[in-house]
Amino acid sequence: MTNPVVPFSEPPYLAGLPSPYYKETHLKWQKACRKFVQENLLENALEWDTAETLPEHVFETFAKAGMLIPSLPAPLPVEWLKRLGIHELLDVLKVEDFDYIHTMIYCDEMARSGLAGPSGSLTTGISFGVPPILKFGNKQLQERYLPGLLTGKKRICIAITEPGAGSDVANITTTATKTPDGKHYIVNGTKKWITNGIWSDYSTMAVRTGGPGPTGLSLLVVPLKGYPGVNMRRLKVGGQVSAGTTFIELDDVKVPVENLVGQEGMGMRYIMTNFNHERLTIAIGATRQSRVALAAAMEYVMKREAFGKALVEQPVVRHRLAKCGAQLESQWAWVEQFVYQMTQMTKAEADVELGGLTAMLKAQAGIVLDECSRCAVLLFGGNGYTKSGQGELIERIYREAPGIRIPGGSEDVMLDLGVRQLIKNFRNKTKAMERPAGSSKM
Repeated sequence: MTNPVVPFSEPPYLAGLPSPYYKETHLKWQKACRKFVQENLLENALEWDTAETLPEHVFETFAKAGMLIPSLPAPLPVEWLKRLGIHELLDVLKVEDFDYIHTMIYCDEMARSGLAGPSGSLTTGISFGVPPILKFGNKQLQERYLPGLLTGKKRICIAITEPGAGSDVANITTTATKTPDGKHYIVNGTKKWITNGIWSDYSTMAVRTGGPGPTGLSLLVVPLKGYPGVNMRRLKVGGQVSAGTTFIELDDVKVPVENLVGQEGMGMRYIMTNFNHERLTIAIGATRQSRVALAAAMEYVMKREAFGKALVEQPVVRHRLAKCGAQLESQWAWVEQFVYQMTQMTKAEADVELGGLTAMLKAQAGIVLDECSRCAVLLFGGNGYTKSGQGELIERIYREAPGIRIPGGSEDVMLDLGVRQLIKNFRNKTKAMERPAGSSKM
């Protein structure tokens, strides 16, 4: 018999229910991951988020323990990690055994504070800024940047969004023009809402090297912190402030042509494949945030009394909890199924078959978080509307919901993209099954 857990406070597999997805390696990883994250992040997460910045030693602790590495897409870059002396994670998991279920567990545990800012301040840069270099960068680019980035000695961010181009990536206006001698790009433009930017030594940046539209885009590793022509300032946003949202101005920034990621004109393709990992990890973290909010509400209504009895004795209260609980557990079941599918497919297959569904999964995670956090605020009453006291965390989670529904591809764009991709896949498969004209072959 397992110890009782507050309803909705843990995924079913951690609440004692059977699951087909988790092997012994996953369960060992979950225990080790929880212990490390609890001790080094969660115990002070709310305090640090209130201060709007994590102390530098937190990043250093995670980097030294190799606990930034699990934010990368699975499978991990095993050859690189072993070259750098990283063979195991937390002494329980060989880097070559790491799969997307381990990723899911890591993202879920990192979000157990209920806040996206503290974990995002540590992982967003390596999670989204490094993969394009790993996947598309040539040998010299990787040799120059990966050793420092994978060990946490240097920091990076992904810099795509601009004041006039967010989900509409093809509308990016930041230019990278080659010098007459062909040795450098001169970068001019602005980037906005760049998570981790203020602390980053480099950025994997979307720039326009060609004409208008998606075929004119490229990716470039652009130095940031202290680099000539780069000016950065932090932006105060509604939530996740501790993640270091940044406005970047680029004025004649001189970047060696060797910093090009892959080929000129392929930037849009690189960006879109990178988005899948970003959206999946956002969805996992947001689902845990929903869980934290709803479980806190459940605990509160079981002890809070009104009209002579506990709030949970009121049918209307149970109805609110039931509706949100059904959404939450349905969302988690989709996350688990989705991640399992990732472990059974090649990257190329997953990009095609799951690309649109990833967008929908991310959008749905934001919708569920909005519902669960709103429910928690209402059930906490005045305490849920107060920035201190027993409802402080709930008030903050509710403010973070838009930070899930907008970044990484805004909700309406994601829902539309998902359906368009499903239709495209269906039509392509249908066309492939058609008989050639004049052929008797099926």
